[in-house]
Amino acid sequence: MLIKIAWKNIWRNPTRSAVVIASVIIGLWAALFMTSFSWGLYQGHIDDSIETYLSHVQVHHPSYPVEKTPELTIPRGQEVLTAIRKDSRVHAATARVIASGMVSSPTSVSGVIISGADPREEFRVSSVSRYITEGELPDTATHHQILMGSKLAATLKVKLKSKVVLTFQTLGGDITAGSFRVCGIYRTQNSVFDEMHVFVKQDELAALLGTGDGIHEIAVLLNSESDSDALATDLRRAHPGVLVQTWKELSPELRLVIDSFNQYMLIFIGIVLLALMFGIVNTMLMAVLERQREIGMLMAIGMNKRRVFLLIMTETVLLVCTGIPFGLLITYFSVDYFGTHGIDISAFSEGLAAYGFRTQVYTSLDSVYYLPVISLTAGCAMISSLFPAYRALRYHPAEAIRKI
Repeated sequence: MLIKIAWKNIWRNPTRSAVVIASVIIGLWAALFMTSFSWGLYQGHIDDSIETYLSHVQVHHPSYPVEKTPELTIPRGQEVLTAIRKDSRVHAATARVIASGMVSSPTSVSGVIISGADPREEFRVSSVSRYITEGELPDTATHHQILMGSKLAATLKVKLKSKVVLTFQTLGGDITAGSFRVCGIYRTQNSVFDEMHVFVKQDELAALLGTGDGIHEIAVLLNSESDSDALATDLRRAHPGVLVQTWKELSPELRLVIDSFNQYMLIFIGIVLLALMFGIVNTMLMAVLERQREIGMLMAIGMNKRRVFLLIMTETVLLVCTGIPFGLLITYFSVDYFGTHGIDISAFSEGLAAYGFRTQVYTSLDSVYYLPVISLTAGCAMISSLFPAYRALRYHPAEAIRKI
């Protein structure tokens, strides 16, 4: 009986009820869509970081990440690389010789990280080759070529075929330099990476460093990211003398984003629903005040306070539950649409590039987020109905009936 009465009461004032239902739909859509937008933004950043410079797994000398000196090459590095490439979970693996140094042009100088690698293998692991805007990759048949980022090229005021000089410390502790010609310029989603990393051929950098066939880093790209931990564990067991790290260990800030995302989104959703609660409380309170005489009549003919309380709560819950399915439906279609077509935020490209974010965001929302948001929305409806229902209980039947 209470449900039937509550449902009829809702539609006695269809405009007011429609406003509440629309508020629920918009609030639910806003909470879920912003969650999907935020996750799409972060997921794109994580994917770009892995594909550009992190890779899924990296192998180093145990002391290399701290000291980064030329002599800290991977023990039996070539054997480790060969074993990794034989693993069926591995999509590609590349060996790198790395040096920290300076790059100078006739007009400027800048600090850089120099990566020496085999172009045929390096750019199967790194996506930098897809971001080349001018020129091409270093050619195996041409000597002393360098690939650099567009921001670094702008800083040095160089262009294709310009000469630059790399200066760094050798294995013996001496300072050496080499002249290279710019063969290509790339521009990734991360302007900081573009300004700090240059690529040359492995054998040329190794000859200048004096490392021979030693390698400083092995980067591994897997067929599936979910295999990262398992592969890292297997490599540690098979090669105890090396340091094996997954991308989460290499970049703790990205791991923190994933681990704390749920908490951030719950806080955001809570703020949206809190604003929604005030709207529901206001609407239901007005409904109770307008129906003071009616409520007094119900109490006078025998409806006890508990049923009056439940009646107001039922009306609120029915209003909210009417809006939830429509909110979910709109969310599903909007997330699906923008997950395919993306959202262009290139107007903020300069600021986004400084933090490594894409200018095209593809929304993504795991199904596990729907149930908590539905539960929170229903819970907010229950809480929102408490004060209007309590206000109705304070009416005295004799006084309420005389109200006009």
